[in-house]
Amino acid sequence: MGMDTPTLCELAGLPRHADPRDIRDTFEQALEELGITPPEHHLARRYALRRLATRFTAGEVDLAELASDEWAEIEVKTAEEHAFVALLPPCACCIEYTLRLDEAEWKVQLQIAACILVSHPNVGPRF
Repeated sequence: MGMDTPTLCELAGLPRHADPRDIRDTFEQALEELGITPPEHHLARRYALRRLATRFTAGEVDLAELASDEWAEIEVKTAEEHAFVALLPPCACCIEYTLRLDEAEWKVQLQIAACILVSHPNVGPRF
């Protein structure tokens, strides 16, 4: 987009497994230098949920990444978000126990919910 700052270059050069605190600090500094205000936490989490659904529909996410209690606390705002989150179990071994679904049925329902979420209008203003 034609935006560049020294910190943005530094961020791009950080190793994949850099300390998350270093990544976050560098990211926030780069945004500040660019004059970009990040979204509030709950809105950022909703964007992350939509990104997860997008990656899932593209076949870029494995089941272990979907099965996480990380999403249990997200503040969903739409029926589409709720339907997708409701299908995310706390761990991969708990799909049948927590959702009363076998793995094949779960994948189908999750794919449908993810496609609906991805096709739904954006969650809020772009940042």
